[in-house]
Amino acid sequence: MATSPAESIVDAVGGPGNIESLTHCATRLRFQLRDASNVDPSTVEAIPGVMGAVPQAGDRFQVVIGGAVQNVYNDINALPAMSGTGGGAVDEDDMDSVKARERAKGPRGKVAWLDSLFEFLSDSFRPILGALLGASLFITFMALMATLGVIPAWNAPGVTLEPSWQFVNLMWQCVFIFLPLMVAYNAAKKVGADPWVGFAIMAVVMLPGFTGLADQEGAQQITFLGSDITTISVFGMPLTIFDYSSQVFPPLLMAGALGLLWKGLRKVIPENIQLIFVPFLAMLIMIPLTAFLIGPIGVYAGAGLANLLSSINDFSPFIFAIVIPLAYPFMVPLGLHWPINAIMLLNIQTLGYDFIQGPMGAWNFACFGATAGVLWISWRARDKQMRQTATGALAAGLLGGISEPSLYGIHLRFKRIYPRMLVGCLVGGLIIGIGGGVRTQAFVFTSLLTIPAFDSVVLYGIAVLASFVVAMALVIISDYRTPEQRAEFEAQRDKAEATAQAAAPVVAAATATAASGSSTAAPAETRRGTATATLDKPGATDEVSAAFEIASPLDGTAVALSEVPDPVFGGGVMGPGVAIEPTGNTVVSPGAGTVAAAQPTGHAFGLELDNGVELLIHVGIDTVNLKGEGFEVHVKAGDRVEQGTPLVTFDRAVIEKAGYPLITPVIVLNGDAFATVDPVGLGATTAGSPLLILEK
Repeated sequence: MATSPAESIVDAVGGPGNIESLTHCATRLRFQLRDASNVDPSTVEAIPGVMGAVPQAGDRFQVVIGGAVQNVYNDINALPAMSGTGGGAVDEDDMDSVKARERAKGPRGKVAWLDSLFEFLSDSFRPILGALLGASLFITFMALMATLGVIPAWNAPGVTLEPSWQFVNLMWQCVFIFLPLMVAYNAAKKVGADPWVGFAIMAVVMLPGFTGLADQEGAQQITFLGSDITTISVFGMPLTIFDYSSQVFPPLLMAGALGLLWKGLRKVIPENIQLIFVPFLAMLIMIPLTAFLIGPIGVYAGAGLANLLSSINDFSPFIFAIVIPLAYPFMVPLGLHWPINAIMLLNIQTLGYDFIQGPMGAWNFACFGATAGVLWISWRARDKQMRQTATGALAAGLLGGISEPSLYGIHLRFKRIYPRMLVGCLVGGLIIGIGGGVRTQAFVFTSLLTIPAFDSVVLYGIAVLASFVVAMALVIISDYRTPEQRAEFEAQRDKAEATAQAAAPVVAAATATAASGSSTAAPAETRRGTATATLDKPGATDEVSAAFEIASPLDGTAVALSEVPDPVFGGGVMGPGVAIEPTGNTVVSPGAGTVAAAQPTGHAFGLELDNGVELLIHVGIDTVNLKGEGFEVHVKAGDRVEQGTPLVTFDRAVIEKAGYPLITPVIVLNGDAFATVDPVGLGATTAGSPLLILEK
């Protein structure tokens, strides 16, 4: 059985012991590592299914997966080796020790606080992206029905829909009305407080009874900072009554204050009564603080930012439509788009429409167009890995409106893409600006599926199409790689293809002979013509063909060496060969020779065969950590062995319980001495059957 991407990723970031915690966003695995200094991004990016790797400050490391991130995250947490590590959920005590160790390391970098802020914003929204995306598609459906005349303008003032369509409308309203509660839960969890306490604090100001206070006797209408608001005296203090539906700044500010308070209460309250009094005192302090101070500050902070952007748009929609798509390519990698998303929601609540998402669509589709250009080039260049990355990123973008797989998986790795993508952003922004701007009456993800939600659909459609086509065309014309990068890739590709073509006849003939069960040497004419003689005994030589075979050292399934979840073995650093996923439990000598090295732990053996092959057999990966437990060694260095001589017997249960892969690399250490070293064939194999064919 081949190594899974989950196992490969864990090994590539330093193994389970190097992982303190693991979360994920819509497209990325987010690792907090104990030491990220030795993690090689290129090794991670070479893993099938990985679109990109992003090192960050403070031993943080992100792995871009795309739409399958939830499945890979679950697979990683299900690995036996992850049991008891920080890879899954971390309890409070463990988290305290983790943070203490991080503080002991000293400053994480000049912008570590900025990383933490953006991570707080990201993790506050990340878990609800699915709900937001689902709601945006409901909104798009309603907009499409209104455009087709099936229903009246569904969100126009005074319009009443029939009950059936009202019910459909509720399917998206449920997400946005209660968005503050979702954000409060996630943000409180992020800062280490009880998320349900954060939820409860925010829920107070969203109760019908809270908004109903505005109708009580004594409520006053006043003007504050140019806005008409309602206040009422509560315990002699003015309480401002707002509709907190869809607000996100108040729960974010509330969670930040709650996190500080929660930590302080845990320090001063004895452990045996913390369960009761920490939540009680936190609610006692935070509910009034949120209602009287933090909530209004959050509302006005959000309104202030929204008014600033609105003023720029009112002053010149043309300039605004150009600036937004040109700014977003730099804002998204930094995480600055999260506050803008909050302003979009606020615009819809206060104005009834948003003017930011339209120009933002020009950036998104320019991003996706650049990715399409990369896909086109990778297809023509026969670059399988980039083709896979670009395909996943393009699907995530066009169908989900998610740009991160394109950015982190491709664009930030190849700097030639950004200038060309910015031209696409500029063209789309110019079209929107000349057309007078684009609005939407609901928060949606800018994808192909949500185009009908924008007004005007025609102007928006032309703009995003132009952005996509221009960025794609420029990338295709100029390539996304430098001439040096292109030449290096083509040289590696041509070498790999030439090697595969040269080995094909050898592997095919040897596989056919092995399948027929024949042990008779082929005629001399055939051997001279193809150099594929199959000999009576693996390990013997032939003077005519100078080709010979190495037998399999154990029962199992032969797989490509690249399947080994170790960059040294899998990358061919030790030499060429093959790997075996064992079904048996005894490793035997694949030929006659001498034991050059026999590790007392039983995990590795070096053999010098009589035919001149220096062979390494490594039983499992990282099994040296078992210190010999589960291994019974039968030979020692200097022993003479024949084909079939037992080298070691291992206990599968012990190795599997410890969480180490059983895959066994069989490496030709002196591979440079041979013209070719190729597997006879991949698939089921037995000890003593042909495994490798070598040609001098």
